[in-house]
Amino acid sequence: MTGSDATPSFRLAYVPGVMPDKWVRIWNERHPGVPLTLTQVPAGAAAGRLLGGDSDAGLVRTPVDRSVFSAIPLYTEQTVVVVPKDHLVTAVDEVAPEDLADDIVLHPLDDVLDWESLPGRPALERPATTADAVELVAAGIGVLVVPLSLARLHHRKDLTHRPLKDAPESSVALAWPEDAKTDQVEDFIGIVRGRTVNSTRGRQQPPARGGSADADRDGARRKPTPGKSAAGKSAGAKRTGKSGRGAPKNDRRGKPRRRS
Repeated sequence: MTGSDATPSFRLAYVPGVMPDKWVRIWNERHPGVPLTLTQVPAGAAAGRLLGGDSDAGLVRTPVDRSVFSAIPLYTEQTVVVVPKDHLVTAVDEVAPEDLADDIVLHPLDDVLDWESLPGRPALERPATTADAVELVAAGIGVLVVPLSLARLHHRKDLTHRPLKDAPESSVALAWPEDAKTDQVEDFIGIVRGRTVNSTRGRQQPPARGGSADADRDGARRKPTPGKSAAGKSAGAKRTGKSGRGAPKNDRRGKPRRRS
């Protein structure tokens, strides 16, 4: 936002595969006057975009450098292997790493999984991107292991996927520069955490006009109830007699009872 007359906005970066549609819809419902600008960035470029001030917050893949970013973990994705539809592993519901021992397992340069040892046989060259690796799988050159969201993002009719057990997983977090938390970031945190529109968590609410809410309640208790004025008290005094000590005594009270 630049200039005193500029419209406030919230700039959100997100990495491929992460679909913030639900959160965006809720934001637009709650903040119709604050535009939300979405920018998809490569996973490896997200940190630089946030630190450079090009986005206020980002939906990024972990790990996150906690020395410069604050982050809220959101969810962890299932890891799957992408294969042609006629591949042998399509006969099972879940694949083990040893099931890929005879396959070339492609390892793109933008891989988001932290491998200690990649299963299967390595390719002669690493594809530049996950999209390039998917094209190679479709050509029958190898298979690809990715988070489920990336398998869905690059879906093709001639390919399918199966869960891969005992494989590294990728988690998604909401992150922002530690020293640049804005009201808009706080509002978006509330949305991803499922807070209701009336929740006051995280945002400092202004005090009630003329003092605190407790003071207002105490003041309300001290105010006379409408209708109970001094005139009302006089009317009560008339009902109880001039002395105000109660109704006049019944003059029959105390007389002996007549015997029949």
